[in-house]
Amino acid sequence: MNAIVQTNSPSSSTATAPVVMAKDLRQVYKISRGFMKEADHLQAVGGVSFSVDAGKTLAVVGESGCGKSTLARMVSLIETPTAGELKLTNVNVLTATAEERKALRQTVQMVFQNPFGSLNPRKKIGAVLEAPLEINTTLTAPERAEKARSMLALVGLRPEHYDRYPHMFSGGQRQRVAIARALMLKPSLIVADEPVSALDVSIQAQVLNLLADLQKELGLAYLFISHDLGVVRHIAHDVLVMYLGHAVEQGEKKAIFAQPLHPYTQALLASTPGIVGTGDSRKRIVLSGELPSPLNPPKGCVFSTRCPNVTARCRVERPVLRELAGRQVACHEAELFIQPAA
Repeated sequence: MNAIVQTNSPSSSTATAPVVMAKDLRQVYKISRGFMKEADHLQAVGGVSFSVDAGKTLAVVGESGCGKSTLARMVSLIETPTAGELKLTNVNVLTATAEERKALRQTVQMVFQNPFGSLNPRKKIGAVLEAPLEINTTLTAPERAEKARSMLALVGLRPEHYDRYPHMFSGGQRQRVAIARALMLKPSLIVADEPVSALDVSIQAQVLNLLADLQKELGLAYLFISHDLGVVRHIAHDVLVMYLGHAVEQGEKKAIFAQPLHPYTQALLASTPGIVGTGDSRKRIVLSGELPSPLNPPKGCVFSTRCPNVTARCRVERPVLRELAGRQVACHEAELFIQPAA
C-alpha cells in the first residue's frame, strides 16, 4: 500500500485535517469484449495515495493516458472509486450518506481544460454564475446577482461582462469566468484539469497568477492536473508523478525538480525547456516505445518496457513507493541517481 505524502501548512501541521486525503485509491473499468465473452478489466488508477492541506497545491503530472484525469474525476465526485479511501473535509466519500455527498459536492469544484466548451453558449455570464446558487441555496434573485457581480470583480472582470455571452470573451476571460463559477459555492478544494493548456502562452501566466492570488486570499486547496512541468513549477507546492495509473515519485516540488530519482521523472524534466536540475535531469533522455496498454500492463515495474536503466529485477518485481532523499519513489535503482551535495 502506498504511503501518503501530505502538504503541511507552515503554521501548523496538526491544527486541521487535510482538505482531501486519498489512500490506496483505485479505479477499474469493465471493458466488454462482445457477446458470450468474458469482460476485460482496465485499471486506470492503481493504488494512489496523497493528501492536500488548505492553501496548498498538489500537481499531478504525467503523459496522456497515465490516469491524471481519472484521478481528477474521482476527487471531484464525478466518478466513484472502485476501491480505496477518499476523504473530503474529513468525510469518507465512499461511505457517506446521500445527504453528506450532496453537501460534499459543494466543497469541491472543477475547472476544465476548455473554457468555451464548459460554458453554455446560450446563457449570459450572469446566469452561468448564478446557476450554482439557484440550485444549492435559497438566495433571492437580487442576492444571487449581487454575489455573481462580486465574483466577477474578484477574478478581474468588469461589471458590464455580467450581461455578455461566452462567445464575446477571449480564451483567458472565459477561463476567468469558469474559475468564478467554480468559486460561487465557496469550495475548499478546486480540481483544475489542464486549466491553462488551451490558452496562449501570454495568457497562461495571467491565469496562473490569478489562481495563486485566489489561493492566498481564500485559503483554497488545489489539485492541479497538468502535463506542462513549466506550469507546475510556477504553481505547485508538491508533485505527484504518474505513469500507467501508478504513482512513481511524489514529494515536495523543490526536491523533485532539483534531483529526480525515478527515470520517468528524469525524462519528463529533461524534455521540458528551461527546467534546470542536477545529474540525469540535465541530460537529454529519449524514451523508446509507446505507453503500454493498461489492459496488459508489464508484470514488474510499469515503466520497465521504456526505462533506459531497466534490470532483470525490474521486469519481474514491481517496486513500491518508499522514502528516499526527501520524497517517495517507486524504483529499485533510485539510489544510483542520488547526487552528492555540492
